[in-house]
Amino acid sequence: MNRILLFISLFFITFLQSQSKFQFFRNSEKEEVGFKLINNLIVFPLSINGKELSFILDTGVRKTILFNLTNKENLVLNNTEKVFIRGLGIGNPVEAILSKRNEIRIKNIFGTNQEVYVILDDAFKLSSKMGTTIHGITGYDLLKDVIVKVNYETKKLTFYKPETYQEPKCRSCEKLDIELYNNKPYINLQIRTEKTSEEIPVKMLIDSGGSDALWLFEGTEKDIKCPEKYFIDILGEGLSGTIYGKRSRVENVAIGKYMVEKPTASFLDSLSTFNARKYKKRNGSIGGGILKRFKVWIDYPNKRLILKKATSLKKGFYYNMSGLHVVYNGLELIKEEMNIPRKSHYGDDVSSNNVISFVTSYTYKFKPSYKVERVVEDSPADKAGIEVGDIIKKINGKNAHEYTLEHITDLFQTKPNKKITLVVERGVVELKYKFKLEQRI
Repeated sequence: MNRILLFISLFFITFLQSQSKFQFFRNSEKEEVGFKLINNLIVFPLSINGKELSFILDTGVRKTILFNLTNKENLVLNNTEKVFIRGLGIGNPVEAILSKRNEIRIKNIFGTNQEVYVILDDAFKLSSKMGTTIHGITGYDLLKDVIVKVNYETKKLTFYKPETYQEPKCRSCEKLDIELYNNKPYINLQIRTEKTSEEIPVKMLIDSGGSDALWLFEGTEKDIKCPEKYFIDILGEGLSGTIYGKRSRVENVAIGKYMVEKPTASFLDSLSTFNARKYKKRNGSIGGGILKRFKVWIDYPNKRLILKKATSLKKGFYYNMSGLHVVYNGLELIKEEMNIPRKSHYGDDVSSNNVISFVTSYTYKFKPSYKVERVVEDSPADKAGIEVGDIIKKINGKNAHEYTLEHITDLFQTKPNKKITLVVERGVVELKYKFKLEQRI
């Protein structure tokens, strides 16, 4: 095992190695960590065996999982053995390596003797889908030992020591009981799928690792049915393959005293969710699309979820209305023009005869490139003629490399009828397309 920190004595090292839970050190009772919010997911830094990595905080997973390591990462993993793990999706279990006795650190929060699963085949390709390097996901293994406040507006995580944590005194907050089943958190909500339907009590997984607002399982004992207006789409990638379903929206969701109006909802087929449906009481998931509209306290030790509404609670819910699924395509070398000022002096009277001219030079820099991974059938982009594999060069007159992937995703979810112009490279030809964002449900 790598050294923990120079300032920790040999006594503490010996003490730490006998532990299997996360603990606060240096008299710390809380730690604040900044995060990036990408596609409604919380991406924050943690280190494994001294190597700093980027992880998603995912309440929907039990274990710490690595799935994007290269030879350049130079991460040492201890005590390894081969295993197979299964998750959402229609495929077979995936091969992985189980590594034991690792040290995981978040500032002054240490977890020793930690298990880490390493997926050998990175079928997720999550880094390319999110436009930044994502090394893995972590959930219960960390959250069982801490209490965390997620402030989506300031993009701050605050981890609290359970022994000294004081629950927020907040009249406007909603406090809900969590049921932990198989180390995953569930809450009871009520949904109304259509105007004419009654409210349906549902048990939902709290899934901070899901981008969508709601996932619902059709055909459960609650007789949950997708509304008549929907379209078929790929909803994401699970450990065991692609997840398919219907995209629609429901009339409302009641979360305690809070009413969330007309959120988007994805209705999953039974094959993709076969493993998730083994918990018969579960009816779906509540994801980042709703959670980000609150300040959230996740409290596993006391089995509590506390929500305080944010200013974004009343904002509308939209899907990607372009039909384009765009991914990061690596770096490309871009030629940029630079105008360098040069002074020229004529005669003795410098003050009156200064002449400034500009010399044009060029510099080459590596910039992000984006390509079309998928086009939804019968979508605005599909009707316009955009194809899978097209390299995006310009968006609304602006060079594509001036955008982040997050900005591109947000652009396609702004509002219906917004005009989009794209210049794409297909082979050796550049093509220009125009379409309007279309709300299909």
